[in-house]
Amino acid sequence: MVNVGALTFGPGALAKCAADLVGRGARSVFIVTTEPTLFLCRPLVEALGAEGVSATLWHDLVGEPTLKEFDAALACARACAADAVVGLGGGSAMDVAKLVAALFDGRQGVMDVLGTDLVAGRSLWLACVPTTAGTGSEVTPIAILGDEDEDLKKGVVSPYLVPDAAYLDPALTVTMPPSVTAATGLDALTHCIEAYANRFAHPMIDVYALGGIRLIAANLERACAHGEDLAARSAMMIASYYGGLCLGPVNTAAVHALAYPLGGEFHIAHGVANALLLPHVLRLNIEASPERYARIAEALGAGPSGDPMADALAGVERVIALADACGIKRRLSDFGIARDAIPRMATAAMKVTRLLDRNPRVLTEADIRTIYEAAW
Repeated sequence: MVNVGALTFGPGALAKCAADLVGRGARSVFIVTTEPTLFLCRPLVEALGAEGVSATLWHDLVGEPTLKEFDAALACARACAADAVVGLGGGSAMDVAKLVAALFDGRQGVMDVLGTDLVAGRSLWLACVPTTAGTGSEVTPIAILGDEDEDLKKGVVSPYLVPDAAYLDPALTVTMPPSVTAATGLDALTHCIEAYANRFAHPMIDVYALGGIRLIAANLERACAHGEDLAARSAMMIASYYGGLCLGPVNTAAVHALAYPLGGEFHIAHGVANALLLPHVLRLNIEASPERYARIAEALGAGPSGDPMADALAGVERVIALADACGIKRRLSDFGIARDAIPRMATAAMKVTRLLDRNPRVLTEADIRTIYEAAW
């Protein structure tokens, strides 16, 4: 497990980011963000400017990042001669920032590093500042980009992508709309569930996974309904962080693998895709590890009955109820996906072996079609 170099949590974390950049002698900071989070960058830019540090804002991400968008960000960072990179926003902004910092020196191109442990190093100091509570990207060794030619998302996994510093300020999340709060929160829930029920599950990571599940079950609905509730927002940010800690050592499994085609071809938000698929994958997986899924159900708030299979199924119902309470649509057809798309989505999902190999149950292409059918 590779940990983030320094972690700051709580009100004022963003000010600490500015102070750390100045203290390191940064002169040209490249900030990756998005249009909706531009206003949240203002205090950082102003604090840097007051110390004579220039800040370049790149905010051209439209949705989840693509290879072409990454190339544009990298070119912009080089044009301003960046000596530090900050990702401020959701997972998309942070993932792009991580790869810009890693590939800035030109030794490798992005196509050289798609996969696991292919990044040669990182020359620029890197900080991540999440404004959502979902991906946990601020502490993971993972960055995801969409390949437009294949309509599929692809991952880069490397310890060099773990940031030097992460700044978690729950106040930055209070303006998140309920729909984004719900989608990102269910993404974090999926991280924790899939890391706990996983062929590579680890007792140290189990602690974070179950802790994250408990926090999300207790706080997500309130964070959606009362966005200004800083206690709920803080709990969700900690849960997202816990989910991020799960991803490096253990990672996710079939839910994420099956979600990739939904994001790649149909541009469904990642958290929504996970929420849509999660109950159906759980139902298929439960027989492979009923005791583990029963413990997940208990963390979700389902009282133990002594029957692991019954408890595990009660946990699935808890997941569905939480998604419904947060207003998440749960059918492929709700997003205009035709039934005849299912075979090609299943073929695409089968390529995501990096995640399918971690699933508690071995899934065939026929199994994956069955899951998509159940979700349609």
